[in-house]
Amino acid sequence: MSSKIHIGVIGAGNIGNIHIGEFVKMPDAAVTAVTDAYLPLAEQRAKEYGIPNVYSNHEQLLQDPNIDAVVVAVPNEMHAPIAIQALQAGKHVLLEKPMALNAASAKDIMKAYRSSNKTLMLAHQMRWETMNLLVKEQIDKGALGHIYNVKTGWLRRKGIPGWGTWFTQKSLSGGGPLIDIGVHMLDLSLHLMGSPKPVSVFGTTYAEFGPKKRGIGTWGKPNWSGSYDVEDLATALIKLDNGSTLSLDVSWAAHTEMLDSKPYIYLMGSEGGASLHGNTGKLHTELFDRTADVELALPQEDEGSRARMSRHFLECIREGKEPLTSALSGLTNSLVLEAIYESSRTGEVVKLDWAE
Repeated sequence: MSSKIHIGVIGAGNIGNIHIGEFVKMPDAAVTAVTDAYLPLAEQRAKEYGIPNVYSNHEQLLQDPNIDAVVVAVPNEMHAPIAIQALQAGKHVLLEKPMALNAASAKDIMKAYRSSNKTLMLAHQMRWETMNLLVKEQIDKGALGHIYNVKTGWLRRKGIPGWGTWFTQKSLSGGGPLIDIGVHMLDLSLHLMGSPKPVSVFGTTYAEFGPKKRGIGTWGKPNWSGSYDVEDLATALIKLDNGSTLSLDVSWAAHTEMLDSKPYIYLMGSEGGASLHGNTGKLHTELFDRTADVELALPQEDEGSRARMSRHFLECIREGKEPLTSALSGLTNSLVLEAIYESSRTGEVVKLDWAE
């Protein structure tokens, strides 16, 4: 490999643009190609960042022998087919969340990954948020003991993105807020808990706003001639193989002001607890028969979670180590999400199917 890792970006929209912005700042990386289904957008990004190659489709980009790794930042329905093609083409892959549209597609990606001898990393930037790193450090030191119960969620009050676009069509997105922002809270919570294996799920989803064209947010441009067949709120209880439980509540729109519409995690352990709310964090314990709380402080200067995530991807490629957000973590998330949707459909507890 040359002194720099050459990166191609597949998908030049908002998320793709964020990835480009991070990698162009990395001294050991070079963004050398970009493509998008809407070619003028790819051409615009190339002009903005001085990217030398613009390809009319991802197949052409993957044929470029000078590209070492790709970022897959496309609508959810294309995650699996493009990630599989990239691995088969001998490229390292940074894949946007969710891993795939459903569990079956996630398992297909796993098969391609295991036979590729390449790096596959999921872009869950919340694991690299400074406050989350501080709490994980304390957890790893044993400050919380056995974490047996966690409550997490992200309840947005008015935030349905791109009504009528691929965001709100299940065949293209896989679902609503559960697969969009719920996957972040699920992934981060399981990580903080030490990555226990989920075994069963009971959950319910609701669509009380979207079908009425209410609760519309500012992300994405609505297509009022489109359709809406996903949830706008989901709730679930997840049982883990070590006996712990994880409850998850997420919404794009809801009549609530709970926690200021910011993501939250409450971790309850045998020796202590931790609370994460937005970019604030606290540790909880008991001293001298009294409750005691310690507020965690953020550093004055912080390069940001996405910079750390991008650097980690490059390190994994160079050193051949498994990413923190591994392929297995992506599969785990997909299995849980699909089980929640199935539980909502049937009204029953659903056991996760880990068979490949």
